Amino acid sequence: MARKYFGTDGIRGATNVSPMTAEMAMKVGMAAGAYFLRGDHRHRVVIGKDTRLSGYMLESALVAGFTSVGMDVVMVGPMPTPAVAMLTHSMRADIGVMISASHNAYADNGIKLFGPDGYKLSDEAEEAIEALIDGDIPLVPSSQIGRARRIDDAQGRYIHFAKSTFPENLRLDGMRVVIDCANGAAYKVAPSALWELGADVVAIGVTPNGTNINDGVGSTAPQTLAETVVASGADIGIALDGDADRLIVVDETGTIVDGDQLMATIAASWARQGRLAGGGLVATVMSNLGLERHLAAQGLGLVRTKVGDRHVLEKMRSSGYNVGGEQSGHIILSDYATTGDGLVAALQILAEVKRSGALASEVLHRFEPLPQLLKNVRFAGGKPLDDDAVKAVIAQAEAELAGNGRLVIRPSGTEPVIRVMAEGDDPAQVERVVNRICDAVRKAAA
Repeated sequence: MARKYFGTDGIRGATNVSPMTAEMAMKVGMAAGAYFLRGDHRHRVVIGKDTRLSGYMLESALVAGFTSVGMDVVMVGPMPTPAVAMLTHSMRADIGVMISASHNAYADNGIKLFGPDGYKLSDEAEEAIEALIDGDIPLVPSSQIGRARRIDDAQGRYIHFAKSTFPENLRLDGMRVVIDCANGAAYKVAPSALWELGADVVAIGVTPNGTNINDGVGSTAPQTLAETVVASGADIGIALDGDADRLIVVDETGTIVDGDQLMATIAASWARQGRLAGGGLVATVMSNLGLERHLAAQGLGLVRTKVGDRHVLEKMRSSGYNVGGEQSGHIILSDYATTGDGLVAALQILAEVKRSGALASEVLHRFEPLPQLLKNVRFAGGKPLDDDAVKAVIAQAEAELAGNGRLVIRPSGTEPVIRVMAEGDDPAQVERVVNRICDAVRKAAA
């Protein structure tokens, strides 16, 4: 069933434009609250947010919605998405809400929902909540309206949790770490956790003003981090995104290390310690073929899913893996968290660098990525991938790349665009293949 409001990661859009309005946020609170009213106990919802200006508006509207259907609300203020998931579970809440548009610019915002187990909601739950949004939601009698309160120690709880995932026999003394918090949700907790573990911390992207989240800083703009690492003589740099569920690393030379290399590092470390479950890891179709070959050489497997961290997590849960993620830096370590956690993943990386006694550049560059090319073809309408001529060109490309590369073609889930990606040992061949397919798609869409 096509969903009206929920996308691949909650509800997201430009603020004060439908569906990301205060009115919609209140309806989401009413609908989600009504859906999770189960049993006679006092029901509770945990609400966190990042640092966007619109967070105040949406938070107030959500509080109004939840309390109107009888739910008590606990507000934790600016906190990483994984912290909200963790607190929802640890506080025995019935639902958790994160107000964030992740790596998007400040003008966007979003609403992500978590169940009482700390996991993102299933498609079925989101569809049920959508149906309630468009219906008449019963309000409770005035005597049963929920209460709202803020808790002051939420940041300390999350810092304690994050530190508990770091090996007890290690400290970060003597290691200079640059942390870029994207002027986002982790601007207090991430530098504090690193400092408490003994690191010499250089913090950037920690002065949010409501409009500068992800603006030239963070995991989607790591150049500032790279320059700061080199200029400060740091051992390593860590970049989070606006809601801190994504991680990109920079080594001491200023070279960027993506999610594929980070997953390879963690998987190797955990396999060596006998901790790696499933005999490998889970990644998406966009992860580099070099990662797959690297893992195979170590006797480890790679299972691929559709793009999106929720698809990765679903596969991890159903097949017994405890490491998974995306090239973009969403890394899920299910021994610790129910969603991607940039700080927890960073601590695993720091532990491996510290344990090795080697430079970050020597530890984190696990394999040579194959040349990869991605092009987008915009189309006005129709289904160009169903065209016989396009199918023939794709089949020819797959045959040409067989054994030497890989082809991924998929329509965007958010815009009328066909994404054409190829990778292989021969960059000239990769470019030829991608251009031929793009030309065929354009012709079919004309």
